Amino acid sequence: MIDPATRGDPMSPLRWTCKSTRTLAGQLSRRGLVVSSTKVGQLLRSQGYSLQANAKTIEGKQHPDRDAQFQHLAKRVRAFQRAGQPAVSVDTKKKESLGRMKNPGKTYRPKGRPTRVKTHDFPDRALGKAVPYGVYDLAHNEAGVSVGVSHDTAEFAVAAIERWWDRLGKQRYPSATRLLVTADSGGSNSPRTRLWRWELQRLATRTGLAIELCHYPPGTSKWNKIEHRLFCHITRNWQGIPLEDLTIVVNLIGSTATDEGLEVHAWLDRQQYKKARKVTDEQLAEVRIIRNKFHGDWNYKILPNE
Repeated sequence: MIDPATRGDPMSPLRWTCKSTRTLAGQLSRRGLVVSSTKVGQLLRSQGYSLQANAKTIEGKQHPDRDAQFQHLAKRVRAFQRAGQPAVSVDTKKKESLGRMKNPGKTYRPKGRPTRVKTHDFPDRALGKAVPYGVYDLAHNEAGVSVGVSHDTAEFAVAAIERWWDRLGKQRYPSATRLLVTADSGGSNSPRTRLWRWELQRLATRTGLAIELCHYPPGTSKWNKIEHRLFCHITRNWQGIPLEDLTIVVNLIGSTATDEGLEVHAWLDRQQYKKARKVTDEQLAEVRIIRNKFHGDWNYKILPNE
C-alpha cells in the first residue's frame, strides 16, 4: 500500500509516504486487519518513514555568469567600503494586509487568552496594505525602512533610498561622492524599468552623488544581503502580533534589533505612487548612464547632471 506513493530515493533508509495514517488504517481494516491510526504511525516509523515537508533544493536553470556577477558585486562592495563610500542593499519586503488578521508565529500571552483575530484573512480595503521598502547599510549594520501605503513602484523605491540618504546616509558619510546600490533584478528596482533609471538620475542630480548599481542575477534574490540581515529579523520581531494599523507596523519595524547590533529606523510614506507611470524617450535620453563592460545590463553608473 505504501510503495506506489513513496517519494524520494527508494534506496534511502529514510522514506516517507503521502498517504495519511488514517487512510492506511482504513485500507488495512478493509482487508480484515483492525488497527488504529496511531499503531500505523508506529509501524511506519519502525520501517524508516517520517513526516517531512517539501525541501526547496531545485533552483532551476542558472545564468552562466551567475557566480561571476556575485564576485563582481562583492568586489565593488569591498572597494566602496575601503574608500569610505556608502554601499547599501535594497529591496521591498512582502506587502502586509492591515487589520485584525492572523500573523504567523507565537507570542507569550496569559494561558487560555490568545489574541483574537478574524477567521478569514480577506484584505480590508479601508485599511489597505503596508509596503515596507528597506535600505540596509552594509558597513554599519543599520537600516532605514519606508512604509508605503500605495503601490510598489520605482518612484517609491528611489524615494525610500532618498529618505535613507537624507536622514541617515549623509550623516554617516559626510564626505561621500558615490553611492553603491545592490538590488534584485526584478520588481520596483528592476534595471529594465525606465522609471527606475529616471528617478535615480533625479536623485543623483539632487544629491550630487554618482550612483552605481549592481544587480543580482535573475532567480537569486534570496542572496540579497537585506533578506537575511534585516527582513528576517523584522518578521521575527512581529511574529504572532496582528498588524492592525500603520502605526503598529512602523513601531514594530523601528524596534527591531539583534545581539549583533542591528539598528532599524522606520518612516511612514503616505504619498500615492501611480502605477505604470511613463518615461518618454526624450526623458530617458537625459539619463547620464555609463554601463560596465561586464554585463552592463546589471552593472551601471548614473552620474549627476551638471
